[in-house]
Amino acid sequence: MIQVEHMNKTFKVTRRSAGFSEAVKALFHKEVELIHALSDISFSIGDGEMVGYIGPNGAGKSSTIKILSGILTPDDGTCTINGRIPWKERKEHVKEIGVVFGQRTQLWWDVPIIDSYELLRDIYDIPHTTYKNTLNELTELLSLTDLLRTPARQLSLGQRMRCEIAASLLHNPKILFLDEPTIGLDAVSKLAVRDFIRRQNKRHNTTVLLTTHDMQDMEALADRVLLIGKGRLLLDGTLDDLKKHCPKADATLDEIIAALYHDFQI
Repeated sequence: MIQVEHMNKTFKVTRRSAGFSEAVKALFHKEVELIHALSDISFSIGDGEMVGYIGPNGAGKSSTIKILSGILTPDDGTCTINGRIPWKERKEHVKEIGVVFGQRTQLWWDVPIIDSYELLRDIYDIPHTTYKNTLNELTELLSLTDLLRTPARQLSLGQRMRCEIAASLLHNPKILFLDEPTIGLDAVSKLAVRDFIRRQNKRHNTTVLLTTHDMQDMEALADRVLLIGKGRLLLDGTLDDLKKHCPKADATLDEIIAALYHDFQI
């Protein structure tokens, strides 16, 4: 399903000190730093797997998701998803993936949610009957009945995230990329989102790649965990495998991850 081999991505970042004189100097001489977002990343994910992708801020999680979804192009290395190269065959690729970024929206801010869904139906060229059946299923499972006629800007964060997840699944994707989908949600909303993702995986065998800082999300959803730090893949295993790296017998998952960050100096 997903095969990544020796993938690298570097960004150029310009830096300067504060002040007018420094701004003038920067016009003629820019201080450029290379940031190695991904360094020799390799992993594979099979059909129907639910995989957690964890690491501290700046580790390279979102860069990986953007490459897998076709938004970014790696410097070198290979990435194939269902036999396609995401950034080269993007039009066909996006028909089979759904993406949710917790801090970005794909809903039009000032129009009712249902209008955004209708536009997405046209973008993905979803048959009318399929669209109606999928929308009815998502509306029931995510409790969206009272939200569909409300503009996105008038929804709470938890309500909007449920609508975002539904938007990413209208075209019945085989793969779902979730980049911090529960960020800022209250406990009830988090439970609802987790329950829905589990159902989606069981009903449709949807492959899920989840990035999150919420270790309860990880425990509830992930069968397997990839740990990334400073652009390098450090561990690939189950939650039990992670626990073996912490000497404290009754350590929580948060404590285990913190210990791993310390051990790997990330």
